[in-house]
Amino acid sequence: MATLVAGSYEKFIWGFAFKPETVTLKPLFSYPSHTAPIKCVAAAGPVGASGGADDAIKLYDLAAATEVGTLLDHGGAVTALAFYAPPSAPAGLPRNLLSASDDGDVCIYDADPFVHLKTVPAHRRGVADLAVHPSGRAALTVGRDASLALLNLVRGRRSFSCRLDREASIVRYGCGDGGRFFMVAEERITVHDSDDAKMIQEMDAPKRILCIAPAENGVLFTSGEDRCITAWDTMTGKVAYNIENAHSTRVKGIVVFKNENNTESSETSHFIASASSDGIIRVWDTRMTAKEKPNPLAEVNTKSRLTCLAGSFKK
Repeated sequence: MATLVAGSYEKFIWGFAFKPETVTLKPLFSYPSHTAPIKCVAAAGPVGASGGADDAIKLYDLAAATEVGTLLDHGGAVTALAFYAPPSAPAGLPRNLLSASDDGDVCIYDADPFVHLKTVPAHRRGVADLAVHPSGRAALTVGRDASLALLNLVRGRRSFSCRLDREASIVRYGCGDGGRFFMVAEERITVHDSDDAKMIQEMDAPKRILCIAPAENGVLFTSGEDRCITAWDTMTGKVAYNIENAHSTRVKGIVVFKNENNTESSETSHFIASASSDGIIRVWDTRMTAKEKPNPLAEVNTKSRLTCLAGSFKK
């Protein structure tokens, strides 16, 4: 089973359970959890988190569908959240939570219990996005000062920073060992080697990209202003397939359902979820993309302006 968590401009947090057996989205919770628009969400195992323009991070017990706490260590809007859960963690329990903010800092938390460990100055201006390496020892950030930074999470400091030719809005590590990472700047996607940040591939979307989700076998899903969901083969830089007009408004979040059993036959690994700014969340079967116009497997309408989407997966 998977849990999807979405945030909205209207300050509401939304939770849905997705059951692959019945291909349904069951509402779990929805209420105004922040005092300003929600800008980001993250989920791992039974834990969820949301960051808002009210400078606060809210924490959730997804299994109990309840809010369990608030973190107030930033001096600006919380712009990005990421959990780190070791592969051996029971039930996917996260070990750490990282948060980024318009104040230019990244906060590192112990996730059991939630204790603030360190604040790392990452950028001179606000942090646009962050990504945690699969080892949990490092993180990448991109900032509104048009720079990329590497954070040493063991020592709790910034270890590297470089200027970019233009401001990036998204950064993500690829699936697997984290040997590659992706950056997005407007409509451009670049693929980089994690060892030296050297660019090894460049791809251009027709319109501005607002969300991405790495998948297995070098596939990267992107979407945004074009309202389509595009699967890129990042090895060749070509489009593998497209879900045209996946939504009627811009897409603000994509979640790739993890392969629960680490087998190619796992049903869950073929599903992706997308959320658009008009409040619609849809689940798709990527095996149906050969059809001229695939239909969503499940759909819900939150009737709110969604801003972000995250997913948590149970074995």
